[in-house]
Amino acid sequence: MFSGLVLVVVLLLAMCLDAQAFSRILAMGAARRPLLIGALSNFAHKTRRYLLVSTGFGLICSALDVAALWILGVPLPLLWGVLALITNYIPNVGFVLGLIPPALLGLLEGGPRTMIFVIVAYILINFVVQSLIQPKFLGDAVGLSTTVTFLSLILWTFLLGPLGALLAIPLSLLARALLIDSDPDGAWAAALVSGEVPDDGRPGTGSGPGEERGKDPSPVP
Repeated sequence: MFSGLVLVVVLLLAMCLDAQAFSRILAMGAARRPLLIGALSNFAHKTRRYLLVSTGFGLICSALDVAALWILGVPLPLLWGVLALITNYIPNVGFVLGLIPPALLGLLEGGPRTMIFVIVAYILINFVVQSLIQPKFLGDAVGLSTTVTFLSLILWTFLLGPLGALLAIPLSLLARALLIDSDPDGAWAAALVSGEVPDDGRPGTGSGPGEERGKDPSPVP
């Protein structure tokens, strides 16, 4: 994981050096490939929003977890708070991964009663902050259904290891931008991976050749 993290940091530094020239190249290509450039810009916006919101609410959850562990007398509460913050970026299973170590330590330190209190405290904090409050601020930044999110977690973890689990959402958003959002006929696929049915209930409506020219796509008898 450390070697993968070093690779990502070096790559980010290289991208920062090329950022100014890269932005000019994208501006030049907007006239030729407007859908692709728009998809990449949308990807950058959604990724920044996802990371900012996830980090903010992750810090809130971690602080509440640390307070709960300190009240329950579980050793090393700050360490488990940092672990909760890191696992917050892992979709679906991150909460469970951050819960297991302090719950087991609570069992060893205070018995089954302390372990149950730790589990209940984590569940309540996670449900209120991440299930009720966070989605209202995150909005449509992710644009991935629960099934696609879980499958992307499995795929990127298999390809990149633990670092892939942390970057599963941004990498999946990049794949969506390049393969789906940049395709003029990809509206149905976007609806499929996001799990959101369009207003008219027909994914892809409006992208057909006849509709692009303002004509009625229905056949003339």
